[in-house]
Amino acid sequence: MKRYIKNGVFALTLLSVGGFASIAVAEVESETPIKIAINEWTGQHLSANIAAELLKKMGYQVELVTAGGLPQFTAMAQNALDLNPEVWDNSVTDIYTDGLASGKLVNLGDLGLEPQDGWIYPPYMAEKCPGLPDYKALYDCAEAFATAETFPNGRLVAYPADWGTRSASVIEAIDLPFTAVPGGSEGAMMAELKSAIASEEPILMMMWQPHWVFAEYELESVVWNPIEGECVEESQERETACGFAQASVNKIVSSQMPVTWPGAAAFVEKFTLTNEEQNAMIFEVDQGGRALDEVVQEWIDNNEAKWSAWIK
Repeated sequence: MKRYIKNGVFALTLLSVGGFASIAVAEVESETPIKIAINEWTGQHLSANIAAELLKKMGYQVELVTAGGLPQFTAMAQNALDLNPEVWDNSVTDIYTDGLASGKLVNLGDLGLEPQDGWIYPPYMAEKCPGLPDYKALYDCAEAFATAETFPNGRLVAYPADWGTRSASVIEAIDLPFTAVPGGSEGAMMAELKSAIASEEPILMMMWQPHWVFAEYELESVVWNPIEGECVEESQERETACGFAQASVNKIVSSQMPVTWPGAAAFVEKFTLTNEEQNAMIFEVDQGGRALDEVVQEWIDNNEAKWSAWIK
């Protein structure tokens, strides 16, 4: 069973690397490239590329490596990858949690994003499914979201399969008459959402924030029961369902990174981005059609006062 990260694990992990932030970067400790993971979504591309460019300014060699959201943790535990500056901890498996507990993976802190995961739908679907945004309405109007491939179940566009099976797990736990169909990629999900909205076709989709789509379209979110403490997705029940655990977005490194490149580890601890910063950059890339490296360089040019303190 998939486990979610407990605060105690993070605290213990951070204690294990305490002191890196006080290291002054006098020289590059190793010419070996720092391998930075590139995942499937634009926001992570931006975080990774900004980190890479700032590490270059410090004199480090870097290598960007395409890596699946789940396999990357095996590679990092084996020191084949060194850094992912944007890991959402509610789409992970035991490889991740066990890696943190064993010290093979190291958490260098929160990136600064304030995320939200959940199911979204266009406002016109409220007419076809009275009772929304309450999740209980979905039991009575699943057919309003059905397609030929899922009928009589409703169709839910879930995250790509490589990101885990959270929506499918919730559907099974609360016995909801929906079928989770993994999106092929972030781009494929956005194309499907745009097409559905343009023709007012039924759609229910798992989505995350920050993301440019919430600035582009009016979208509603399914509302769940409020709870105190953590929402345990796999063990919730129909009448008291809490939906989805909300993520922390953390900067994860291999065990070798703080040892081989302590100055780089000190930088990673300080590195942060806000929702507003990332939303604006995502919009420029995904909707403005600008090259990612151009948007990254623009952020660097406009934020020297911020990042210059990180690389000292």
